[in-house]
Amino acid sequence: MMRKVRTGPIWLLAMLPPLFWAGNFVLARALHADIPPIALSFWRWTLALIILLPFVAAGLWRQRALIRRHWALLTLFAILGITNYNTFAYLGLQHTTAMNGVLLSSVTPMVILGLSFLIFHVTLRGAQVAGILLSMAGVAIIATKGQPQILASWDFNRGDLWILAASLDWALYSVFLRWRPRDMEPITFLGAIVAIGLPPLAVLYAWELSTGQGFAISAVNLGAIGYVALFPSVLAYFFWNRAVAEMGPNRTGQYMHLMPIFGAALAILLLGERLQTFHGAGALLIAAGIVLAARAAR
Repeated sequence: MMRKVRTGPIWLLAMLPPLFWAGNFVLARALHADIPPIALSFWRWTLALIILLPFVAAGLWRQRALIRRHWALLTLFAILGITNYNTFAYLGLQHTTAMNGVLLSSVTPMVILGLSFLIFHVTLRGAQVAGILLSMAGVAIIATKGQPQILASWDFNRGDLWILAASLDWALYSVFLRWRPRDMEPITFLGAIVAIGLPPLAVLYAWELSTGQGFAISAVNLGAIGYVALFPSVLAYFFWNRAVAEMGPNRTGQYMHLMPIFGAALAILLLGERLQTFHGAGALLIAAGIVLAARAAR
């Protein structure tokens, strides 16, 4: 029997993706005027597939029958995790700050809990429900910039709404990972969903190009695409999938609360963004909800 290869402490595998994704948000916001959102998403995954191919080609061929058998399920993961998630986030960062983006994304663990209950009927304790409500209140404060009247007029920043759509999308991906074919090697799974998720992105990218949106070939732009292809794509997805497989989606999802810490620090240091009062209030409520739910789970 083949021994299971350890890739590192499981807590580290769960902690690194939020760091890489926080850098992804800050970088996308920094270059939002230079690289169109769908272009960044398309070239990110194209380069990621090129990086992956030497490592996954043999596995894709060896497990081709398994891939054909599970093509519908793999397509679901590809659309959620490859085509949609980063595209939604990059669209959002065209219109909102990196600070807002990472803070709103931190609600993902609560969304995972809610979806686990709604879809798979996972039992939630009263404290977990209270944690979800607290986190949603935090999201409302950040999305309305602490101005409740925005709720009545429904005049939200469309960038914030795209970020929330990305959070819902990633929560669905994480919850559905329990359906991942267990006999498929993790890196083969990643290579398969990247390959399947790229064609729909190519269609969206062709549409974006038809509207006259493009970007200059420069060292900064190419370096940015290289970063988002390697760290928040290949490494983060592989680490996240492995952590979910070992710890489960609910426990792994709690590590997402590190993303706003990393992201806020990077946004302040690199972009000069300011932490506003409503950011702090919303982040505290989201964090309180996460802590409350985590303690109830234990």
